[in-house]
Amino acid sequence: MLKNLLKPHFTVQLKDNQSVYDLVKWKKVNVHLTDHMTGKVLVHMTDLDFPEHFSQSACDIIVSKYFRKSGIPTDLGYETSFKQLVHRMVNFWVNAALDEGLIDHSNKNTFYNELAYMMLMQMWAPNSPQWFNTGLALSYGIKGEGQGHYFFDQTQKCVVKASDAYTRTQGSACFIVSIKDSLLGPKSLTDQLTTETRLFKYGSGVGTNWSSIRAEGELLSGGGKSSGLMSFLKVFDRNAGAIKSGGTTRRAAKMNVLDLEHPDSLEFINWKSKEEDKVIALGKMGYDTHFDGEAYATVSGQNANNSIRVSDSFMNSLNDPEATFSQINRVDHTIHQTLPAKDIWQQITHAAWRCGDPGIQFDDTINAWHTCPAGENGNADDPKNRIHASNPCSEYMFLDDTACNLASINILKFYDIDTDTFDIESYLHCIMLIQLVLEATIHHGQFPTPEIAERSYHFRTTGLGLTNLGALFMLMGLPYDSEAARTIGASLMSLLTGQAYYISSLMAQEIGPFTYFEQNKPYMMRVLRNHARCSGLQLIQPQFEGLGYLPPTISHSALANLHQSTLSHALKEVWNKALESGETNGYRNAQVSVLAPTGTIAFAMDCATTSSEPFFSHVTYKKLVGGGFMEIVNPILPLTLKKLGYNQQEAQAIIDYIMRKEERDGYSILVDGKIEGAPHLKQEHYAIFDTANKCGSGVRYISPEAHVKMMAALTPHVSGAISKTVNLPHDATEQDVSNIYRLSFELGVKAIALYRDGCKASQPLSTSLNTTGIKKLEDLSYNELLDYVKHPEKHYTPIRTKPTGIRNAHVHEAEINGLKLYITVSFFDNGKLGEIYVSAGRQGSLVKGLLDSISTTISEMLQYGVPAQDIAKMYRGQKFEPSGFVGGHPYIKRVDSISDLISKIIDIELGDFTYCQVKPDSESISTRSYLSANISFPPTAETIRTSTSHSDFSLEGELCPNCGSTKLIKNGTCKVCAECGTTTGCS
Repeated sequence: MLKNLLKPHFTVQLKDNQSVYDLVKWKKVNVHLTDHMTGKVLVHMTDLDFPEHFSQSACDIIVSKYFRKSGIPTDLGYETSFKQLVHRMVNFWVNAALDEGLIDHSNKNTFYNELAYMMLMQMWAPNSPQWFNTGLALSYGIKGEGQGHYFFDQTQKCVVKASDAYTRTQGSACFIVSIKDSLLGPKSLTDQLTTETRLFKYGSGVGTNWSSIRAEGELLSGGGKSSGLMSFLKVFDRNAGAIKSGGTTRRAAKMNVLDLEHPDSLEFINWKSKEEDKVIALGKMGYDTHFDGEAYATVSGQNANNSIRVSDSFMNSLNDPEATFSQINRVDHTIHQTLPAKDIWQQITHAAWRCGDPGIQFDDTINAWHTCPAGENGNADDPKNRIHASNPCSEYMFLDDTACNLASINILKFYDIDTDTFDIESYLHCIMLIQLVLEATIHHGQFPTPEIAERSYHFRTTGLGLTNLGALFMLMGLPYDSEAARTIGASLMSLLTGQAYYISSLMAQEIGPFTYFEQNKPYMMRVLRNHARCSGLQLIQPQFEGLGYLPPTISHSALANLHQSTLSHALKEVWNKALESGETNGYRNAQVSVLAPTGTIAFAMDCATTSSEPFFSHVTYKKLVGGGFMEIVNPILPLTLKKLGYNQQEAQAIIDYIMRKEERDGYSILVDGKIEGAPHLKQEHYAIFDTANKCGSGVRYISPEAHVKMMAALTPHVSGAISKTVNLPHDATEQDVSNIYRLSFELGVKAIALYRDGCKASQPLSTSLNTTGIKKLEDLSYNELLDYVKHPEKHYTPIRTKPTGIRNAHVHEAEINGLKLYITVSFFDNGKLGEIYVSAGRQGSLVKGLLDSISTTISEMLQYGVPAQDIAKMYRGQKFEPSGFVGGHPYIKRVDSISDLISKIIDIELGDFTYCQVKPDSESISTRSYLSANISFPPTAETIRTSTSHSDFSLEGELCPNCGSTKLIKNGTCKVCAECGTTTGCS
């Protein structure tokens, strides 16, 4: 049956004398990436082959992240074509599927051509470890020394050690690893360090539930008392941090999970929020509080996501103000202490409000959808067979010591805007082919521990998902926050899961189900029936089974109203086949779907949005072939306007309103970016164009509750879970956090994480500017407090001394977002700073007034005796527009605002280059000696950009540790750089 489905679909036009690579047009691409902070060249490769429709940004990311750059048996020694990259992966999957018996020689070429074509057309992409590792030995003979990986040998019926690194592939991004309460030996604390290190090195992430580790003060078997869980978590945090900065394939991705009943859970809950307070204190003492600065490097807990596991009973107890909750000792299982449930909840919500951690995983909801609670031993009551943890981004949830290899489909490739229909046949065909790939990857895969190798073989979990949903909704003319969008998203996800399970059942028919299917069959079929009920399928028994809540169900009448009857019919047909075939044949895979963050691979597919996320803004940037960027309107927006009935002139007027610019010193820069008030745009259409953040001076944005509702709509149609962060505005309260967490529980979301804008010291807000220059006593730095005590007269009887006559001065020239600035620093006769004046080329009266005001404020502070270094510290890191890359200055390459620029210039005049991105040849040289010529600094080649982007207008976030851009943004529960593709996650 399965082999009969493997027929040409996308490649029917392929002729006998053609290769699949002849079906697309190709172009030559040059890739040149530099570190924005230092100017160091990261990648420089020329004459590379890519399909003509790939953007420069996609080419840059694929080349920098995924091209093999050594060991290739060619004259150049590295991959030079996307053809090579596609071939080495597809060739591996085809041979693995052939060896497993999923395909035969009659359809081998068809399988190859269809898979390759889908990658060439950016229809889908596997997770990053596949791009890194897959096919290196088969295609290039690159094997590498064995790195301690294992696989299950079907002939010997046992786990054996892999002889080399690449004959098999570590194709899995997601791992859940168990740990025992022991210091030495297998699965011990020390063994865990080795396991995590091996995983991080090969581009994967790890999640662990630490609840087995005894708490602080519990007795040890050899005498004495335990130092507690937190002491070990800090060790593992340092290990992850060391690997992150050690030049490995990607940053370490790690998830710490702890059950609420653990005696150390309150310390775990408050860990990161307390460390954040330390960062603030270190910042007052002058330490750098940027993410990769010395302050964060000094504190612990910064290299993992933390989640607390809570039960239904605890969540329900919050309705009773008198309810209590007991923490249980690990060794003797006695009660450690009993606390008011509301007090524990307050600590959870405060910590999350303070720093974004911990997230929450709802244990009973997760396990209600568990397909294999009987595990290997057939005992569904055995706690060891429960789901205890997730991967770092929270989308893969299954048994401990298992792995999942992921892939994502670019759903926009299957939607026709002209007919408002989906190509269901192609979509189902694509799902079938990728499910075969993911299964074949397990067959020829290798894993970091014997336990993971064995369980991965026996349960064979896979993780197919979607990306670009946010773009799809806008293109369909549906507000992200609408029942219509939630219905479409749920239907497409349900169709994917149903088809993947159906194909898995056909694989089981050919080569058998996963090893422990029969003993888990009653539970797995119960879960699949619940999936089918959520899809709107009418079963003989209509009631949901084993759920403590009523999940949302797809409305087929709503689909009909949306003119999606074909999608409705396909849903019913697929789930009927999945249930019927599975009942007869079983399933080859215990799980089949997740919704991963898809950061890097979404950019590689030129997706406009990632995973299930909405757009961030109306304006984005396009990377230019020759370098630099060009600001463009969100490319989906004009298509949507046309679909909504706006004529060309009306649509252009709306776009012009969003993209309106102002001439400043010969540069055109965006002045706002909002869509509200656009000419011709009907107010009833505003919601369609709502984004995750406010745009410019606009006030509209997608509410946090809308994000939760979207997750709730998608969750019942996913085997695993969804990686998504709910963003809250800075002024959100702890009660707002509580409401989001409780809403997530009530709607059946499996796991939730949130982030309040500006809650971390590494992300200062524009509102942090203190225009009075007066600090509260508690905000004074250590040195300021000493000065306050020693010289109180300075604080009560200020005396102003003005510079007079002709004085020495230096002029610094800098350009931010097209605004050219001249900062004049003049000195007293004794060499101390006495005045700072900021002016702008071709400025308007508003800009002039603001610059005059800040110049006067700083100058008077200097003249009243405020130390220059304290002024620099006060203005350092303040964030408001204009901000971003700096041109025209040899040492300063990026600032968060004009205030931040001034702070850096003051530092330079004091001989301190700590906060400058480029250092002089010798920092011991006197500042005066190389600034005494009173010169302006000409722009350097590496700082010239075609255009720049405002944080309100494009993907603007933290500093990327790889390329130095400010495009490291939240993506799911992790982060991804929109420029170079670097991710802190595992997909």
